[in-house]
Amino acid sequence: MSGRQAMPIGTHGKITVAELGPKLYEARCRYRDPDGQLRRVKRQGRSKAAATNALMRAISDRRHNAGSSVTGATRVREVGEQWLAAFAVRVAEGDRSPKTLEAYASAWRLHVVPGLGGLQLREATTSRCEAWLVALRRKHGPSTCSTARSVLSNVLGWAARMDAIATNPVRDLSPIPGAGSRVRQPRALTAPERAGWLAWMDTHAAHDPKVRRPRPELRHPTDEVVRSRALGDVTRFLLGTGCRIGEAMAVSWDEVDLDAGTVAIRWHLVRVKGEGLLRMPGAKSDAGDRLLRLPSWCTAMLMARRTDPRSGWPVFPDSLGGWRDPNLVLRWMRWSRDQAGYGWVTSHVFRQTVINVLDAAGLPTSEVADQAGHAKISQTQDYLQRGIASERAAAALEDLL
Repeated sequence: MSGRQAMPIGTHGKITVAELGPKLYEARCRYRDPDGQLRRVKRQGRSKAAATNALMRAISDRRHNAGSSVTGATRVREVGEQWLAAFAVRVAEGDRSPKTLEAYASAWRLHVVPGLGGLQLREATTSRCEAWLVALRRKHGPSTCSTARSVLSNVLGWAARMDAIATNPVRDLSPIPGAGSRVRQPRALTAPERAGWLAWMDTHAAHDPKVRRPRPELRHPTDEVVRSRALGDVTRFLLGTGCRIGEAMAVSWDEVDLDAGTVAIRWHLVRVKGEGLLRMPGAKSDAGDRLLRLPSWCTAMLMARRTDPRSGWPVFPDSLGGWRDPNLVLRWMRWSRDQAGYGWVTSHVFRQTVINVLDAAGLPTSEVADQAGHAKISQTQDYLQRGIASERAAAALEDLL
């Protein structure tokens, strides 16, 4: 005859409740831990129900958190700090961007901790998270709300992977109205607009009175040449490659092959709080590392710019020959566009222009995505200018009636 069947791991036996004194009860049972050992678990409360509920929470924590320091009783703020520390390690390993860490840490500190940080993990229910999300959107808008929601989802998802909670409650929250929709529709520069912009940049952009200049003795020998045509050449490079501004400013002469007429996009510049301007390996996106063939006019511009033969130097250096801050370039661009009457132009407009020109030329969307460094073709399609009258559509409808 076979012996008594062992209790399955992660289950408990019969719960008994004993009265220890006035308004003091103790609930107890036997529980089989993941190591196979059968142990007695007990909890106290001011009533039979309170003691039983406390025991069930203890069993739930024991079941979900074997070998983990994170339990259902752990505060959300404590788990978030652990997750941010793990994310910082990924940044240090080059797996994630320091700008992303900066944005996530800010959203965590300003919005998630004040709203939900004091809750225990088991208390971070879908309804509580939903109420927090609705209030946050009303106060700060969809963009801030979307970032904060992503942070909370990452934190609670990490807790779920640690078995502190059964599921991530953020997955069931309602969509954020307005999040993900473009505030500004894609707009590409027309040929006359491109010509007008470049003409103005070449003659006026170097004279921005708001940009402080270093002392003459600190300037790089080529600074006058660089400043006199800085924005015009930056614009030509953006139009010749479709690069992001941070990628363009990170290009050194090592990545440029003037004989072959190519440029390799392998780096990007970011300014990180407390660390300054950093040149990060890899382009901005996972699919961003790419070798681009340059149009002849862009190659000619780079040949004219190469006043310093030393390799490793930036193509668009600052006044001391170092990496030029993309934020400073954008500042120049904002001042220049307003003076030139192009108030709607941003650095991304040049990227949109390249994508739309290539699409109009009949290139497959996959090739356009490769040029732009997009991981998904759908990203490229989001950059296409829509709502423009089509002669081909009119021709197709000509014989309709």
